[in-house]
Amino acid sequence: MGSLRYLTHSRPNILFSVGFLSRFKENLNTEHLKYAKRLLRYLRGTIDFGYSDSDYAGDLMDGKSTSSVLFFLGGNVVTRSSQKQRIVALSSCEAEYVTLTQAACQRVWLSDMINELIGDELKPVKICVENKSAIELAKNLAFHSRSKHIKVRYHYIRTCIEEGQVTLEYTSTTHQ
Repeated sequence: MGSLRYLTHSRPNILFSVGFLSRFKENLNTEHLKYAKRLLRYLRGTIDFGYSDSDYAGDLMDGKSTSSVLFFLGGNVVTRSSQKQRIVALSSCEAEYVTLTQAACQRVWLSDMINELIGDELKPVKICVENKSAIELAKNLAFHSRSKHIKVRYHYIRTCIEEGQVTLEYTSTTHQ
C-alpha cells in the first residue's frame, strides 16, 4: 500500500483509487488484491498519454467553459493546464473540441522541447477524451452545419491527427 501511496505524488489520477484501497489495508482480501492489480495494469498502460476535459458553460457570468489538459511522459506529469476558454462554446462538443486543440498545442510544444533537449522524437501521444462527438468532429474533415461556426484555429487538432502526432481515445468519465 505504501508503494501505491508514493506513486500518487507523480500520478495524481490514481489518488482516489489508492485512497479507497487504503481503507482496507488492515484487512485486505482477494477482491482488494484484484483491484490493486487492475490499478497496476492501468498504470502500465498509461505511461505516455494525455487527458483533455472541459466543462460546458461553467462560468455563470459569461457562459464560457474551462479547459483542462494533463500530459504524462514516462508515467510522470510533465505539463498541465486549466484555463477559461476565450470563446463561448455553443455545445459541450464544441467546448471539448476547443480543449482538444489546446491539448494538441501542448503536445507539439512538449515534443519540440524534448527533441531540442535530447534529440528524440515523441511517438504519437494518446489523448483520452470523454466526448465521442468531439472525437468524431476532430477526425472528420468535412464541415457540417453544426460545426461551421467554429473558428479555423480550433481545427488544428485535425492536422495533429493527420500527421500522427496524437491519437484520440474515448474514455468515460468514470475511468478518468
